[in-house]
Amino acid sequence: MVTPSYPGVYIQEVPSGVRTIAGVGTSITAFLGRALRGRTNFPVMIHSWGEYEREFGGLWQDSTMSYAVQHYFQNGGRDALVVRLVDGASATEFSLPAGVDALDLVAASDGEWGDNLVISVDHLVADPTLPTSADSFNLTVVETTDGTTTGDEVARETFRNVSVAVGHSRHVTRILEQESLLVRVDGTVPTARPDIAAAGSIAVGTAGANGNPLNQGSYTGSAADRTGIHALEHADLFNLLCIPPIDASTDIAPATWSAAMTYCVDRRAVLIIDPPVGWNRPAQVLDTGTGIDGTGATGLGSLRVAASANAAIYFPRVLASDPLQEFRQTEFAPCGAIAGTIARIDGQRGVWKAPAGQEASLNSVQGLEYMLTDAENGTLNVEGVNCLRAFPGAGNVVWGGRTMRGSDRNASEWKYLPVRRLALFLEESLYRGLQWVVFEPNDEPLWAQIRLNVGAFMQSQFRKGAFEGSTPREAYFVKCDSETTTATDRNLGIVNIMVGFAPLKPAEFVVLHLQQKTAESQS
Repeated sequence: MVTPSYPGVYIQEVPSGVRTIAGVGTSITAFLGRALRGRTNFPVMIHSWGEYEREFGGLWQDSTMSYAVQHYFQNGGRDALVVRLVDGASATEFSLPAGVDALDLVAASDGEWGDNLVISVDHLVADPTLPTSADSFNLTVVETTDGTTTGDEVARETFRNVSVAVGHSRHVTRILEQESLLVRVDGTVPTARPDIAAAGSIAVGTAGANGNPLNQGSYTGSAADRTGIHALEHADLFNLLCIPPIDASTDIAPATWSAAMTYCVDRRAVLIIDPPVGWNRPAQVLDTGTGIDGTGATGLGSLRVAASANAAIYFPRVLASDPLQEFRQTEFAPCGAIAGTIARIDGQRGVWKAPAGQEASLNSVQGLEYMLTDAENGTLNVEGVNCLRAFPGAGNVVWGGRTMRGSDRNASEWKYLPVRRLALFLEESLYRGLQWVVFEPNDEPLWAQIRLNVGAFMQSQFRKGAFEGSTPREAYFVKCDSETTTATDRNLGIVNIMVGFAPLKPAEFVVLHLQQKTAESQS
């Protein structure tokens, strides 16, 4: 507020009230599973297959997740959050003699990969005349293909002028924690610096271990400790969740799917469910068992615990080449390829476009485990199962866009996957874009600002083609006034915002009416 004190012209900048709401990402995909190396129970963002190879060691036959991530990027995926899970794994340990004591190092993450580290030490520090030089040394760590000095070099790290002196700016513990991708200090640092050691003279103290195959508890984890699924609490945002099978013959249990589904609902994400190994033909998919709610079922009935608008299931499994088996054709769970296809369609068309149809081709997929007919596709589609089909000229494509609530008998408003994902996109975007409203004076000036900013966001989505209708009035509405927020609400500190939208539903069935017309007689 300007306080005039002299005759003249005063300038005051007045806030416009415009607070742009940005749309959030729509296809950030989280993966849970085993990996050769990398941080455990923490989501690591990667943007390419090359990054996965550097961070997690690349393809591994015991890791179904590694293949799923590769398929994801091959099909157009861009952003992935990888959570490495382990069971009984351990890290390689080294002991560097330091006078009568030793400096203990450990590989930066669990796994047998640490056995391939070659460590050397020298005392050729920058200025040996300084008093602190007696505590300083140079440390070189090299990862080779076989753990010997003659093996091919994979990575090299050199740390010069590190020190064992307490309080030193280049203390070895701090430097390795902040700069090394290969090793960490294990335990207490000795008072004497490590002895000079040539490359290869430092032997592995305790070998690393990749651990056991995961169990169902590895995935469900602990909310308090942020392990398993709950490790994603460290991530700001993810939109799709993939949990590949434990191994080639062991499926994710229905109870684990249920836990993952509950978590996805809380995080406004969509779970992609893989078909169990036993689903080799449509009859097995439709097996509902004899018990109440599908008890004892091996088909869809066994997965009804995870039936939700925030989940989608696909059938059948896909066939693709395996680089670790001479590129022979191998059966894989489809979640990675599906997530990559969804990400590609989002980038090309938008989250409101069903990730299905001829443009939803499955790259790197050479075939399907089961070739569905139109009639079989029809029986599965009405049950909310999204089919993968092979068509001449189009190749292998996604041929379904329903959620797990997409069965015709449910009559759910969230029947279609693009409608559900669009709603989640709007919810997340508005949730983040309206944080500034908290603690603002709850009256008409605030309501007007809310209408302005939310309306501008919805209008931008309308112009992109996200909603049904030819005019904004037909496509969406934003209401925030004394009708939505009563005096009682204001006394309770509540402001109510009503946002409605008309979703675009996919043209799932194209009906062609063809009639024979007799030729008119010539006059």
